[in-house]
Amino acid sequence: MNEKRIQEVIEVERRAQDIVASAQKEAERLPALAEAEGQDIISRARAAAEEEALRLVEQARALDQVAVIVSATQNRIEETEKLAGANFEQAVAYVLERVIGKA
Repeated sequence: MNEKRIQEVIEVERRAQDIVASAQKEAERLPALAEAEGQDIISRARAAAEEEALRLVEQARALDQVAVIVSATQNRIEETEKLAGANFEQAVAYVLERVIGKA
């Protein structure tokens, strides 16, 4: 009976050693795996940040273009109003002459 117990203890020790060896292999593999996953996360975050930055730059450029167009349009409106104001009196006089002359 003692011999059987000794064999059982030896088998349990062998299984324990196998478990320890497996755990050590896994522990050696985990830092490299964590490093690779960390680099992947950093790469994806960097790509997303660059994409967002490009989108914001494009949006800012579009807003700048809108501001330039609005400013140019405002300048044209002001020039047109000045021309219309300068010619308004002459136009009224012309219309009155035509109306009075024909009446």
